[in-house]
Amino acid sequence: MPRGRRAGHDIHWTTFGQGPREALAIHCSLSHSGSWGGVARHVSGALTLTAFDMPGHGRSAPWQGSGEIQEETARIAASFCDGGPRDLIGHSFGATVALRLAVIRPDLVRSLTLIEPVFFAVAFADQPAAKGRFDEAMTGFDRAMRDGNDMEAAKAFTSVWGDGTPWASIPLAHRAAMADQMYLVAAAQPALYDDVGGLLGPGGIDAVTQPALLIEGNQSPAIIPAINEGLAKRLPRAERAVIAGAGHMAPITHAKQVGAEILRFLNWA
Repeated sequence: MPRGRRAGHDIHWTTFGQGPREALAIHCSLSHSGSWGGVARHVSGALTLTAFDMPGHGRSAPWQGSGEIQEETARIAASFCDGGPRDLIGHSFGATVALRLAVIRPDLVRSLTLIEPVFFAVAFADQPAAKGRFDEAMTGFDRAMRDGNDMEAAKAFTSVWGDGTPWASIPLAHRAAMADQMYLVAAAQPALYDDVGGLLGPGGIDAVTQPALLIEGNQSPAIIPAINEGLAKRLPRAERAVIAGAGHMAPITHAKQVGAEILRFLNWA
């Protein structure tokens, strides 16, 4: 489990499997590189999968707030691709990082697997009514953040984006850790809500020519299908897959099915 300086940040990473293809996995907010263990077990024969802890997550150093967090995380991801193009696999916020890397450094990307990408700006642009429904779903989180109540914000956030585990069943230490990470969720909002990275503009995701797989669970928040529909319209070589019975945390709750979709896609990509 190495640790070192990556794009100016103190980063920890893990490598899974010994397959012939090099892949890079980018986890969701409030998680860590170990969350890819289940998927890695199902793709290890095909992929050597490197996964890093984003700043403020896992064993990496805290996020210091310098720069824009999606862009900085994409720069960290790029540092793992110096040996040549990688198959990028991202979940939630990590999927948006993978997408941004494909825009700014297409030479480093062989394919994209975007699992439950939370690039809300796509849905807001294409389906204006979706924003109202989304804002309603996030009311509790937004109120708690305005009030400075990180614990309530974490509770509300996981009620929408978690794996269905009741809040009271989550160990207190884990709840406290998630509350401490609410500043990271807030830091990501300009990229996710307002597209500060300009991915929707000319020469953005419409110029990404690599094969892309968009995965969602059929029990996911309603905004996710709208996002994937918008991305599928813009990515020239995109296809979609739905994991039956899965919600937002599909790589953890339905690792076997997600792994099978990745392998099927990479056999074609």
